[in-house]
Amino acid sequence: MADELVSAHLLISGMVQGVGYRWFVMRKANEYDLKGYVRNLYTDDVEVEVEGGKGLITEFIKDLRSGPRSAHVTDIKIQWGDYRGKYKNFDIKF
Repeated sequence: MADELVSAHLLISGMVQGVGYRWFVMRKANEYDLKGYVRNLYTDDVEVEVEGGKGLITEFIKDLRSGPRSAHVTDIKIQWGDYRGKYKNFDIKF
């Protein structure tokens, strides 16, 4: 079954900086073969831009809600969009 290709922009709030959260996000994205990036924002949130199958991204977001053991996610804002094929892999942006 082919999964509909989409993009999603995520804003993740909580205790998500300084706890290995970006590395966790990158590892999970690679497990799901998703493309995009993750980066810390000055607001103490983490931003994720991701492209891939909608079902895979939905599972990925479930993983991001728990995060690594030392993280504490309080909210994930999700904006779905059209797939554009902008990314070749998944990176951490600094």
